[in-house]
Amino acid sequence: MDPEKLTRRAVSRALSLGATDAVAEIYVGRERWVKFANNEVVVFEERLERSVSVFAAVRERRAEVSVEGLSARRVDEAVEQAVKLAKLSEPADVYAPLPRGPFKYDERLLKARRIRGDPERLVDAVEAAMNAALAEGAERVAGALIHSTGRTWLRTSGEAYGVAEESSIEISLRALASGGGSGHFVSIAARREDFDPEEAGRVAGEYARLSRNPVEGEPGEYEVLLGPMVFADIVEEVGEAASAFHVDSGLSFLKDKLGREVASEIFTLVDDPMIPGTCGASPFDEEGVPTRRNVVIERGVLKTYLHNSTTAKKFGTGTTANAGLIVPQPFNLVVEGGGESLEKLISSIDDGIYVTNDWYLRYHNYQAGDFSAILRDAILRIRRGGVDGAVKNLRISDNMIRLLKGIRKLGDRRHWISWWEVETPVHAPHALVDGLNLTKPHS
Repeated sequence: MDPEKLTRRAVSRALSLGATDAVAEIYVGRERWVKFANNEVVVFEERLERSVSVFAAVRERRAEVSVEGLSARRVDEAVEQAVKLAKLSEPADVYAPLPRGPFKYDERLLKARRIRGDPERLVDAVEAAMNAALAEGAERVAGALIHSTGRTWLRTSGEAYGVAEESSIEISLRALASGGGSGHFVSIAARREDFDPEEAGRVAGEYARLSRNPVEGEPGEYEVLLGPMVFADIVEEVGEAASAFHVDSGLSFLKDKLGREVASEIFTLVDDPMIPGTCGASPFDEEGVPTRRNVVIERGVLKTYLHNSTTAKKFGTGTTANAGLIVPQPFNLVVEGGGESLEKLISSIDDGIYVTNDWYLRYHNYQAGDFSAILRDAILRIRRGGVDGAVKNLRISDNMIRLLKGIRKLGDRRHWISWWEVETPVHAPHALVDGLNLTKPHS
């Protein structure tokens, strides 16, 4: 059945069953995966996705159901379940009806630039990345390349309707060298000309070579250079903390900080889904509202939370077009401003550490922003403006606001970062942070 007709059927049926508001979103797409290990391509997979998500609200009571498949029967089942669950759910504090359309969307964001995904071309990209890593000194390389194309149909009971295309390609590559050296880097793009698998391989291979034979790291407070992979993880946490839902739930270190300084004055963060040809670009949010550019932090000062219509009503403001029907979310986080070359950043460090990757970022206190993250892959010791070997077994144990305020310099080059630790695309530079606390993983 045609997706346009299915969205119409879903919304109409939800209203007939007693919903006051309804949203139907259908996605049809294809992913091609190339997995590689030990310097060889080992798997080529193709996955087709056909899914429908139905949101139903009975005034303050809300629920969302997602199912695979696009038959009329599957859609009807999803609608009936969503309305039933909504009627049984705990009521929200406020009721905000869905914004009224129809809306006009940016044509540049409705169409995607097609990226060719024939198997030979994808395998060639993987081999180029592996060869670049090996040329830098890596001995073994592993990872995955994903090519994705799809289309989303969105319809709401507020008479919003839109159809948006997407196309992307990404590679995540890990390089290993003798003596325990390892490095990881990515390249993600929504336009073929922005995809650079060779650079991902080169950077990962260089990290692996530089981090061979690491010694035990000494805990302490250091001047720390955060690589784009690590800084993207931090920036995504800032974007999540800016969600009004998390603020209202007491799960945000940005609570009660609107208009206050929360970061260094050189730090400006924007959520901008209106940049054509980027992986986080989107013409509309999940309520069908046209997206917009939102300045979250400007020169260190928190300017806005991210809202859907419900959180906006509760906070006495307007939606920022960041629905998330339940939890407002950022689309495309961009760190703005100028900076210095990586060489200058390193040369400015007398006694510090350069961290290139992290994982398992966890909070000890969400509202205070106390957190820790395990450092992985290359952890490079910097002395007198140069790399002086590698260390291992350290973690960041500090506070988000303290880290953000401690940013002293930013790099001049930004990389689009997204992988399984960073789900929201982040345009991240290197960041030099004063006085960051590093501890041993078991402490």
